[in-house]
Amino acid sequence: MTAVQQAQPNEGYESGVISTADKVKKFVARNGALLGLVVLCIILSIATPAFLTGPNILNVGIQAATVAILAFGQTFVIVAAGIDLSVGSVAAVSSMMVAYTGASMGLPVWLTIIVGLLTGAGFGALSGLANAFLKLPSFIATLAMMSVARGLTLVISDGRPVSTSGMVNFFGSTALGIPVPIVMMVIMGVLAAVILNFTSAGRSMYAVGGNMEASRLSGINVHKTQVMVFVLSGIFAAVAGLVIAGRLHSAQPQAATGYEMDAIASVVIGGASLSGGKGKVSGTFIGAILLAVIRNGLNILNVSSFWQQVVIGLVIAFAVSFDTLRRKEDAH
Repeated sequence: MTAVQQAQPNEGYESGVISTADKVKKFVARNGALLGLVVLCIILSIATPAFLTGPNILNVGIQAATVAILAFGQTFVIVAAGIDLSVGSVAAVSSMMVAYTGASMGLPVWLTIIVGLLTGAGFGALSGLANAFLKLPSFIATLAMMSVARGLTLVISDGRPVSTSGMVNFFGSTALGIPVPIVMMVIMGVLAAVILNFTSAGRSMYAVGGNMEASRLSGINVHKTQVMVFVLSGIFAAVAGLVIAGRLHSAQPQAATGYEMDAIASVVIGGASLSGGKGKVSGTFIGAILLAVIRNGLNILNVSSFWQQVVIGLVIAFAVSFDTLRRKEDAH
């Protein structure tokens, strides 16, 4: 009896230690990107005093803005267990349509912006329809759309930049001392969070991504949800294209090339699962900021752009590997 009584405190102690370890493990798993961002900022602030200056912090925000807006749209698709490889090309063709309809067709600027948003939505709808009704995997559907959108961008522009003006350039300017790209990033982030967290459409995305068949049996229109996430991704890509065109004062035929990888990486780094059903806009935002901080820090430290690509590639590989391990643990 005495032995049992003596063992009980030890068992409680051991279980307490395990419980604490589990809590720490869960906290790190849920906030790994944020912890990584904090550690990285501390290291860079020690390595170079130029990092934690006001102008540089704003520069990081501007650099992150375009990728973050693309990534917010990508979050919808990944939560619904899809992937969108076309966002960079859709951003380019949308901004090119804005510039072309203004410069060559003489449409009012406000109408050209609507044309750009509709262009993004249209390309997204085509990807969604191919995925939902033609049963093409989202990877294949959006890979094809990436090529189509980039090709049309080159056809419309004849491979040359097209100047923008007025309201379009405002998207890349500064208002009241605050860069407009950062403002747009915040607005689009809040919009994405509201859609995901406070609407029936958002709940449908999580349900479809978590279990498509169960969602169908529970009365959710799975096809409608699949099309909707790509339409939203296309609209967000169009907004990102406006920001890029505003910063450059022109629509560039090769704009946003490769940005789709950064957008996907931001979502995964932020804690979303590539298998669907999991993801948060706040996590995506942190992921986009983390990538921007890495690039900014490496630039300040005069690291070659070639090595920067290597580092970013390793970060993406680590994020996907971490997601795979996390899913295996959840399965057990």
